[in-house]
Amino acid sequence: MAETDQQQTSENARERMSRTNAEIWQEWQIDVKADPYDMPLNRLNPAHPALFEADAFWPYFERMRAEAPVCLTEESQFGPYWNITRYDDIKHVDTSHDLFSSDSRMGGIRLGGRVMEEEPDPTFHLPMFIMEDPPKHDEQRKVVAPMFAPRHLADFEPLIRGRAQEILDNLPRNETFNWVDLVSKDLTGRMLCTLFGVPQEDRDKLIYWSDTVENISNPEVFETPEQGFQELWNCWQYFDAVWKERASQKEPGGDLISMLVHGESTKDMPPNEYLGNILLLIVGGNDTTRNSITGGVLALNQNPDEYQKLRSDPGVIPNMISEIIRWQSPVAHMCRTALVDTEIRGQKIAKHDKICMWYISGNRDEAAFESPNRFLIDRADARKHLSFGFGIHRCLGNRLGEMQLRILWEEIMQRFPKIEVVGEPVYLKSSFIHGIRELPVRIPA
Repeated sequence: MAETDQQQTSENARERMSRTNAEIWQEWQIDVKADPYDMPLNRLNPAHPALFEADAFWPYFERMRAEAPVCLTEESQFGPYWNITRYDDIKHVDTSHDLFSSDSRMGGIRLGGRVMEEEPDPTFHLPMFIMEDPPKHDEQRKVVAPMFAPRHLADFEPLIRGRAQEILDNLPRNETFNWVDLVSKDLTGRMLCTLFGVPQEDRDKLIYWSDTVENISNPEVFETPEQGFQELWNCWQYFDAVWKERASQKEPGGDLISMLVHGESTKDMPPNEYLGNILLLIVGGNDTTRNSITGGVLALNQNPDEYQKLRSDPGVIPNMISEIIRWQSPVAHMCRTALVDTEIRGQKIAKHDKICMWYISGNRDEAAFESPNRFLIDRADARKHLSFGFGIHRCLGNRLGEMQLRILWEEIMQRFPKIEVVGEPVYLKSSFIHGIRELPVRIPA
């Protein structure tokens, strides 16, 4: 590409990123109390973050599953996109990487991405292996996969248990506190530091950068997306120093950064790709587990019979963890881009169309789960949930996340007859991560 073309591309990207978040939100306002059954199907925009912040998206997917399981949203702040809302269709898209791409240059894994016909500005384009197709995806994923092998997980168990015990033993009694801050973030933040081999006192930085990824378009946090990206590049500066320190060591370490430093397919990554992969590992290791930790406390309080069932038989905890992950669906959606003209349920999907797989809807599909809107900790088929994805992009750290949840609940049940939710949850303004920012709880003395 000629230098003048590169300059124009960079200017175009910066112009998009410098537009204020408030302007974008003003343009795409939505009435979260409106009844989706009163709107034309093609006007439904279930991906509007305000719906998730208000916990008002459920009837959108209920209607789509019943009337139009493959439904085109014609206009949105993300552009047009197809909603895939039924379990079997989501699994089909997720496992057909020959038909549907996750490549960042083809639009990536979340709404808002687009097919790039020009060289992207590396300041705002952060490729990562989950946003690659084979063979590059497979080569880079293989570099970090040993961290999540069974032998490593066995080594992690006593470490996680000790931390869970410490966190729970230091919780206040008979006073209200935010479970997210004192438990969910703390446990997952400590694990992130272990995985990256960085000091534990830096865990708040990792949590902050994870939150920044989801808040880039939030006008309450950043005036413009560009400001959010500036914060993410502070993350790169931190991990660039870690990279250089690991590269100078005579013997490779056993942490994720050392693996990337010495991996044949990752050792020569440009800065934006290194940052992208770091953010992938941070978000994957933090947001999904932490929101399931919080979602489990909320679900048990909303379903007191199930809480009593847990008290009567703590042996149900491993199965309960799968049900919590199904119920919470911490990753609400993943996207793909059609590589060819194709068809799903009779709907013609054109090449380069954006496709949104709604895991959070598939996990409530009446055709896949009996009584899907009931939270049942002994549900026989809870493990078949969609929350970790399927196919080549299935969550790499799923077993580690499940282990943290299982250990935490084993330790909770040894200490507290009940954790009482004493206020309404505050949800994240995001349709990608189904997150809970605040959950006020109280532990009776």
